[in-house]
Amino acid sequence: MKIRLLINTQEAAERTGLSPRTLETLRLRGGGPAFIKLGRSVRYELSALEAWIDANRSASTSEYHA
Repeated sequence: MKIRLLINTQEAAERTGLSPRTLETLRLRGGGPAFIKLGRSVRYELSALEAWIDANRSASTSEYHA
């Protein structure tokens, strides 16, 4: 079994430029990066953050679809 590097919400916020509160809201409403619940702790894989960022890439504001 391979152990993956997991980061907490604060670290994910620092890496994405979002606030921890925004990531919490995205977890509740959907549309944010995939996360893992370990007991009461929320963790993110770096690959999931990268995939989410890539999936939200746009060339212009007219492409935006929230």
